[in-house]
Amino acid sequence: MRVSKLSAISLAITLVMSMQAQAKAVTTQDVTANEFSCEGKTTVPIYEIQGAGEMSPFIAAGADESIHEVTTKGVVTARAERLYKGFFIQDPQGDGSPLTSDGIFVHWGDTAPAEIVPGMQICVTGKVQEYAGFTQINIAQQQQFHLGNYVGELPATPLHIADGQSLAEALERVEGMKVLLDTASDMKVTRSFSLDYDSYRNNMVLSHQAPLMKATQVYAPLSAEAIALNRANIANQLVVESDYKAEHGEVPYFPSFNADNGYIRVGDQLTNIEGVIGYSYEQYRFMPTNDISASDFIRHHDRTVAPAIAAQGDLRVASFNVLNFFNSEFGGDKNPLGHNRGAKLESEMLLQRTKIVNAMAAMNADIIGLMEVENNGFGKLSAIQNLVDALNAKLAPEQAYQFVKVTDNDGFIGTDAIAVGILYRPAVVALADAAQIIATPEQHVAEGALTRINEGVTETNPAYHKYQRHSLMQSFSINGNKLTIVVNHFKSKGSGCLEDWSSFNEDSEPVDLQGKCNAFRVSAAKVIGESVTGLNGDVLVIGDLNAYGKEDPLAVLTDYDASLTEHVIKTASHTSLNGAEHDAQGRVIDKGYGLINLNTQAHGPATYSYSYGGELGNLDHALGNTSLAARVVAIEDWHINAVESSLFEYSSKYTGDLVKSDNGYSSSDHDPVIIALAYPEVQDTKDADAIMTAKDDGGSLGYLGLLLLSALGFRPKA
Repeated sequence: MRVSKLSAISLAITLVMSMQAQAKAVTTQDVTANEFSCEGKTTVPIYEIQGAGEMSPFIAAGADESIHEVTTKGVVTARAERLYKGFFIQDPQGDGSPLTSDGIFVHWGDTAPAEIVPGMQICVTGKVQEYAGFTQINIAQQQQFHLGNYVGELPATPLHIADGQSLAEALERVEGMKVLLDTASDMKVTRSFSLDYDSYRNNMVLSHQAPLMKATQVYAPLSAEAIALNRANIANQLVVESDYKAEHGEVPYFPSFNADNGYIRVGDQLTNIEGVIGYSYEQYRFMPTNDISASDFIRHHDRTVAPAIAAQGDLRVASFNVLNFFNSEFGGDKNPLGHNRGAKLESEMLLQRTKIVNAMAAMNADIIGLMEVENNGFGKLSAIQNLVDALNAKLAPEQAYQFVKVTDNDGFIGTDAIAVGILYRPAVVALADAAQIIATPEQHVAEGALTRINEGVTETNPAYHKYQRHSLMQSFSINGNKLTIVVNHFKSKGSGCLEDWSSFNEDSEPVDLQGKCNAFRVSAAKVIGESVTGLNGDVLVIGDLNAYGKEDPLAVLTDYDASLTEHVIKTASHTSLNGAEHDAQGRVIDKGYGLINLNTQAHGPATYSYSYGGELGNLDHALGNTSLAARVVAIEDWHINAVESSLFEYSSKYTGDLVKSDNGYSSSDHDPVIIALAYPEVQDTKDADAIMTAKDDGGSLGYLGLLLLSALGFRPKA
């Protein structure tokens, strides 16, 4: 029989639909009329399977699976098709004990049938497993289950952390359960939504009561206090992660996420979110089952349009890491290394520049030390000139900036693709003396020069050729006073140096928690300390030292005294300086160089400008000599970057269709540090001396000093 083309298509569609219907009917029949039944079986309540300990009592010590199968029943609370491949069930009554969980995960091994949905009663039989620390019932092989009636979704149990209980202990008691994070749970964001390097997924991390502080920010490395805080931090983390991998630029459970009014900041308290508690990658994980909005975040420290100290003092100095501002690929002067670490598209570079400019304009600093500006000189097409031109276009002429020019080395600072720089307002300060580059040590050691014994096997070292950015020193004159600024950017904590290989830490975090190349940063700190010792006038050392507040490089520059501690600080070995041998074997440091940590002086050690791995701390510092410290009116880490999501930064590589904003938030990954200083225009030097000695116990110009200034007719510059 001849059939028309249209009829053939219609017949084909009918056939396909019939086959789909039959397949669906079979699937439904398989699920609803499953031959397996729990009738007559002895069922074990979920809370007895979970038990009161970290492991199920049904699993023998040293084993990871029960010998016999168990049968249990509950109500489905959530499906997990990607993270865990199965579903969560919960006993609707429970045993009322705070020590045992009423929920458990059922491992299916793949996507469970569509009919297994939240609210359905279900009975399952399988072996109890401890899968990488996560208690579950494994039915992947035989898939023994029986669906009951739909009874409706269970209410979430509010998460409660008892006094004296760690978050990890509290989460173990609700593992597998559907819980609610409410106001009383007091869960704070400690890592905003960004990449999790363990699972390589975008997610965020919560902690109980407060964001986590890096142990070596507040306590000396290897001290009992630092070890205890690090251990507590590990136990105080809950990863919030959707079942399906988040699309670029999207927060699956926060559909109104945006850069202007739907943001997530470290320190925000999260409420009204429900989800189930899982465990993987050695962390408890919370899989949301509902959507939230911006109103579900309690913002204890919200965004501010400008620093609180933007109009304080007679002079303000800022330190600002600008996250690889490069222009060489967009008409700028050539980079000597031919590298581009910044924007890959001109539109990204323009957005980056606008965000940086908006942030710097709001700072209202008179001197700004910059890190991570492209090292392509000081010509008309240089990155620093490009940045200054854009900044000045936004400002009144009397607020305009110039940059400090370096004349040696063809205008390049050091040998890296990025460099430090200094901007200043000629209307406020004048240059005094020429700029100086302070070279920092290099580490060079040939392959096979050293040996180590690794589990009885002799190994030789790979080659190491390590550099760090040179520092820039410039003196200024203000109201008859001399102020010397040193801007620094020490070696990062990421890639290892020889000392990391020698101590078997080339592939792991060093036990002292100071990151890789710590001794190399100590070498740089020693050079900077020697360079500023004996300078006349006020000295201010600023910049990204890539070391937290109590780590060795800061100790060397400030108050370290080897006679008062068992902690030994050494410089790196095999270093050279300006082409000559510097420290061949490494040198023990006996005494620090006596600078004062201005942030610690004003606020104590628990300050921060950077966030990494869910922990806050200061990598960006302001250190002054005694006379400079006496001039401090205020100091502030302006939290516009460290607490924000990296998705709001200029790069579009992993942000999909997320709309960017040109506001100053996420203009970098480091917060700017701003220091307000008193440099009054005093004609009578006797009065000036009296004013500068009127300071508070912390050594800064305090309330009494400000009253004296006012009484004499002096006002801070607006």
